Amino acid sequence: MAEFRLHGFDATSMDRVAASAGVSKRTVYNHFPSKDLLFTEILQHLWQRSVAEIELVYRADQPLREQLLELVRQKLRLLGDPVFIDLSRVAITEVIRSPERARDLVARLGSKEEGIGTWLRAAAHDGRLRIADPAFASQQLQGLVKGFAFWPQVAMGQAPLSAQEQQRVAESAVDLFLDHYRPGDRR
Repeated sequence: MAEFRLHGFDATSMDRVAASAGVSKRTVYNHFPSKDLLFTEILQHLWQRSVAEIELVYRADQPLREQLLELVRQKLRLLGDPVFIDLSRVAITEVIRSPERARDLVARLGSKEEGIGTWLRAAAHDGRLRIADPAFASQQLQGLVKGFAFWPQVAMGQAPLSAQEQQRVAESAVDLFLDHYRPGDRR
């Protein structure tokens, strides 16, 4: 991961990976037959990490806003991690260059539902949110967050959000989301 993070895909070689890991190149090739497969494994690890770190079991006896705020705060902590940002830059660059790699990765990971989607599905099933498509709603909520706390950092090198900025983004996104999806009178 460090080699790809520091040097990007093109400049990272299996020789560099082996030296960084303190093993022979043969050992690296025994585990990963090519740089492409190694990189794909790293992208899968990155995705699994992002899925695993955003987790909260839906609780019918707890306020929706507080639960959803906690999920969004977890997401913001992950998005503020410099290693996550750097690896995301490398990953985005490579999937743009290689649409086949992107399709392969999406196919491998498409069956995994992440924490926010799982939570939204449970809240909708309980009748506390009016959501026909939890995957769409999850993407919508995360888009509100990533517009402030991911894309500016990845694409423009902006600094991660401060704790105050994260709180403002979290509260605003959750309030907008709940205003739209909470059952009740619609304007």
